[in-house]
Amino acid sequence: MLVVVLVAVAAMAARQRAADAGFLRRDEMIPMRDGVRLHTVVLRPRDADGNLPFLFTRTPYNCEPFANAVDAQPDNPLTHGGYLLVCQDIRGKFQSEGSFVMLRPPRDRAQKTAVDESSDAYDAIEWLVRNVPTNNGRVGMFGTSYPGWLTVMAALEPHPALRAAAPMASPADMWAGDDFHHNGAFRLSYGFEYATMMESGKENTRFAFDLPDTFEWYLRLGPLAMINRRYLHEAYPTWNDFVAHPDYDAFWKRQAVVPQLGAVKVPTMNVAGWWDQEDFYGPITIYEALEKTDRVRQNFLVVGPWNHGGWNQQDGRRLGPLDFGRSISKLFRADVLAPWFAQYLKDAPSVDLPEALTFETGANEWRRWNQWPPASTRPTPMYLRADRRLSFEPPEDGGAAFDAYVSDPANPVPYRKRPILPTYAEGSTWPTWLTDDQRFLSDRADVVSWRTEALADDVVIAGRIRADLFASTTGSDADWIVKLIDVYPDTDVAMPDYQLMIANEVFRGRYRNGIDKPEPIAAGAVERYTIDLHTQNYRFRRGHRVMAQVQSTWFPLIDRNPQTFVRNIFLAQASDFRAATHRVYRSSRYPSHVVMPVVR
Repeated sequence: MLVVVLVAVAAMAARQRAADAGFLRRDEMIPMRDGVRLHTVVLRPRDADGNLPFLFTRTPYNCEPFANAVDAQPDNPLTHGGYLLVCQDIRGKFQSEGSFVMLRPPRDRAQKTAVDESSDAYDAIEWLVRNVPTNNGRVGMFGTSYPGWLTVMAALEPHPALRAAAPMASPADMWAGDDFHHNGAFRLSYGFEYATMMESGKENTRFAFDLPDTFEWYLRLGPLAMINRRYLHEAYPTWNDFVAHPDYDAFWKRQAVVPQLGAVKVPTMNVAGWWDQEDFYGPITIYEALEKTDRVRQNFLVVGPWNHGGWNQQDGRRLGPLDFGRSISKLFRADVLAPWFAQYLKDAPSVDLPEALTFETGANEWRRWNQWPPASTRPTPMYLRADRRLSFEPPEDGGAAFDAYVSDPANPVPYRKRPILPTYAEGSTWPTWLTDDQRFLSDRADVVSWRTEALADDVVIAGRIRADLFASTTGSDADWIVKLIDVYPDTDVAMPDYQLMIANEVFRGRYRNGIDKPEPIAAGAVERYTIDLHTQNYRFRRGHRVMAQVQSTWFPLIDRNPQTFVRNIFLAQASDFRAATHRVYRSSRYPSHVVMPVVR
């Protein structure tokens, strides 16, 4: 009862704050085609004249914070730019009716009453343009993360009134590279904590850990099979889906966005952040897929020096230890996002927006490109060499040259400095961990590094980074984690000797011959692993060093690979987890290297 009262009080306070900020609020229960009603908040500026366009977002995270947020940024050119602001709780969440389904798959369109997020967005827009007074019949949609994905879904079958869409950090494929898996490796801490939060009920309640350090909690848990046995008891659909679908099967393929994308139907601005700890793969993948059919230049990409949702911050001058010298997020909204929406929703002058606008960290300047990845770069291999050197020159050693380490699932490498608080706990460093100083791992024998000499000149990269790793294991499965790191000089005033991750990725070895073909690794066999480290625009400054780093555990971000091939790691037994010796080869026959897109 106390919770109900507090929620009601918070809702009343949000309504009052929105009114105080100069908005008239109306709450509606908008009917969908199957009769389910979705709670929707509409805010209209009190001092606005004439007919206004809509800015619309849909969310599983509660519309009350959205209604309250109009107070937080009075100079935001979107929330205070002469728009009807609309937020809708999706099915089964907060004040909306119906049942929540995580990333609801596409409907059977042969059934007239079948629903999905595309149809709900369509029905909501239809109701808004017909029933909200003094609108101009145009809608722009936007959202970050899950709301970003909902924006993409709305653009698949756009209502005629939908004139512009800005999906930000939208996931594209939850198995290949977004929230739940990366290249088949399960993102344990995020997947568990997010699924339990989202499926705790109509409201989102965080899982209550009984240890302050989740590294210790997950390690004591043991095999993943203990999750249902001890805690969830098959009551959480998304966790049950993880267990039932460990490989890239029809379940994951049906959820994937790219197969659903056709021609660009609505002008789209895809927004991403170089240090997005949740969904960096998604927006880049969606942009690249849409670009294949974009003949009239309606598909755009903006990537800034942000973490997940950093473009929504009031200022955005800093991220972790990095200082960009000016208010990147505030300027993005004022100079890019707001004029872009105004162009399509208000007939404002056209925006001089390039095909791709990326922030070059290191130089701390925006760069304009006529395509992404740009064609004006040179793929440049950097080879792993003897004495832990990284070099532009290929190795001359024979076939047996390698560096080895023992990977032990009982003693995994932490992905950030301990104690590791729960993902969304107060004080958690989850939002900025990708900018953490990697020196905290310097005493680990199971983290192997190679570095260049101090650079004589700046090296600028723009585009896709790839690692080609030649490696073997004494086990029958292995994970390979590769990081590209900028090592600052000891003379740097702000960040002496700092090791800043520029790119990173994990690859589960069983999928080396195909993401839908898990196969054991033959003990001792040298295999080639091609690992996509995604894209980046970065300037390694003169005097800095470039480092490549390899390890095989990243806990509890990534679940522990037993290193013994089992058909389903979610059902593995404690006896399956064994230490193994891994070799990373660096010879003329097996030249492990990282390919960087160096700007000419």
